[in-house]
Amino acid sequence: MTITWEWRGGFTNDEVNRLHAEGFEHAYFDDDWNGMLSRLSLGWVVARDDDGLVGFVNVIWDGQIHAFIEDTLVAGRVRHQGVGKRLIAVATEEARAAGCEWLHVDFDDELKAFYFGACGFRPTNAGLIQLR
Repeated sequence: MTITWEWRGGFTNDEVNRLHAEGFEHAYFDDDWNGMLSRLSLGWVVARDDDGLVGFVNVIWDGQIHAFIEDTLVAGRVRHQGVGKRLIAVATEEARAAGCEWLHVDFDDELKAFYFGACGFRPTNAGLIQLR
């Protein structure tokens, strides 16, 4: 199986909606990912194999020096094969190339080993207010 990664690669809304539902274990939503990303994102990375979309990560930004990882998704059938790590590596390279100085991510505790160990993020102080 060959997997390819592409910065700002093409995708359909249906592909990302299905992967998002699988990755975050929720019902399928009919979100307009193409519209949202074109307005809000520095870019995104797609990973594909012969059967379709197997990985996705969104990189949002402040338009200057801060970029933020959102919606890191890997299809269950290819998890634990380095797909997520490569998604983040491509996102990091492209955010740096765009002139960003900082790449932020927040995540649930069970993903510490992935983000800190596999991807090279370091712990920092941060804050959060739940709005709903």
